[in-house]
Amino acid sequence: MSRFRDFAQDDEQEGGIDMSPLIDCVFILLIFFIVTTTFVEETGVQVDKPQASSGVQLEKSSILLAITDKGDVMYGGRSIGVGGVRARVKQLIAQEDLPVIIQADRAAKSGILVKVIDEAKLAGATKVSLATAIGG
Repeated sequence: MSRFRDFAQDDEQEGGIDMSPLIDCVFILLIFFIVTTTFVEETGVQVDKPQASSGVQLEKSSILLAITDKGDVMYGGRSIGVGGVRARVKQLIAQEDLPVIIQADRAAKSGILVKVIDEAKLAGATKVSLATAIGG
């Protein structure tokens, strides 16, 4: 009978579950989601964009500039002015060739819009697009 008692004692001692592989899997998934996450960058101001029936979705990785109804040129919530567009775009495309997307308010003057497009192209941007509200 002593043999049976020994088996019963062994089962009581090994009753736990090894959590190490589960923790490893959780960390691998966490690292995967951190690496593959893309963050959407905003301009920092609310712009009333005009509608265009030919609008298409643009890339998420881009340089977003905004022109307010008062004529202010904004990047990342800060006013950079028309003169700051070339330096900012040149700095950002030096790291990676990104398209420039301009969100112009429908009340913004077209002269400022043209100047911003010119400054972005002079900075070396290969693709400059205008953001519009999608609709008919």
